[in-house]
Amino acid sequence: MVHRVIPLVAQAAPLPVPLYAVGEDGGTLYDQLQRPLRDLRISVTDRCNFRCSYCMPKEVFGKDYPYLPHSALLSFEEIARLARLFVAQGVRKIRLTGGEPLLRKNIEVLVEQLAALRTPDGEPLDLTLTTNGSLLARKAASLKAAGLNRVTVSLDGLDDTVFRRMNDVDFPVADVLRGIEAAQQAGLGPIKVNMVVKRGTNEQEIVPMARHFRGTGVVLRFIEYMDVGATNGWRMHEVMPSAEVVQRLSAELPLAALEPTAPGETAERWGYADGSGEVGVISSVTQAFCHDCNRARLSTEGQVYLCLFASRGHDLRSLLRGGASDGQITQAIAGIWHNRSDRYSQLRGAGMLAPTEKRIEMSYIGG
Repeated sequence: MVHRVIPLVAQAAPLPVPLYAVGEDGGTLYDQLQRPLRDLRISVTDRCNFRCSYCMPKEVFGKDYPYLPHSALLSFEEIARLARLFVAQGVRKIRLTGGEPLLRKNIEVLVEQLAALRTPDGEPLDLTLTTNGSLLARKAASLKAAGLNRVTVSLDGLDDTVFRRMNDVDFPVADVLRGIEAAQQAGLGPIKVNMVVKRGTNEQEIVPMARHFRGTGVVLRFIEYMDVGATNGWRMHEVMPSAEVVQRLSAELPLAALEPTAPGETAERWGYADGSGEVGVISSVTQAFCHDCNRARLSTEGQVYLCLFASRGHDLRSLLRGGASDGQITQAIAGIWHNRSDRYSQLRGAGMLAPTEKRIEMSYIGG
């Protein structure tokens, strides 16, 4: 059998920050395809205690991997300042990520700072955090007290052998389940659980995962397997399309399609026919959602990426540490967002966005 291997995207220097005229009062930013900036994902650390093959595999992130020095990371005050400027330009949802965000010391301090932010019309943000759940049992209560709204937990199976093999550090699934329970007790909900489905590895866990979380209020979401962050090659034969996941689930637990809850939502929603909850599928490979994407990512060292899988970003840390005013940084943010559609339009016009390759090509757009 001939396997198609998707190559790595080479690392490159950060792109210069474009400037764009924006009023002092701010307002919602739109790109040239009229996509608003609504969702900001903030990476607070480049470290993780798991070594999942699709994210931070051991062969890349080994003991000699050069992690960023603490001085290179954005401080909590720098993150909060940038978040405030993004919120003034239309961001309504902030998700804290990593690496594993709960490894960042005193993360509750940052949560408290972000929870205090308000939109121009006085509304609080939707403040959430994605975690592997390894530290959630001990952190859930303090995160809630600091102002976190909810959490998303990554969990790729209930079978302990399968889970230990996928996290590649021999971490037990029971500890993650305890973390989810602690989050429920703390009121960090609605909780979402993300399962990456890799054909030949954990597809047998689809139905058991659904049965386990059905009726609990936890929303289980199945994500098509692909490389995350351009750390390793990946093969299309290892991808189980979301349509196949839904078909497999429906054979055991009848489903009915649900309407999206918001524009730009990444997950396609399906409800159990008996009303006992819902699941979602995220078709990042077979049905990429670039056309209505409203997300940007702020990296640990202050780079803004316009796609979750981009390899090149725009440097805001230099502006922060170079004495730039809020107005200058706001102009930079506006320019970054406004100009992103140029590359998307070029690729789309050139016919380079085939359904199974949109997400891969977006690695180049995000630069």
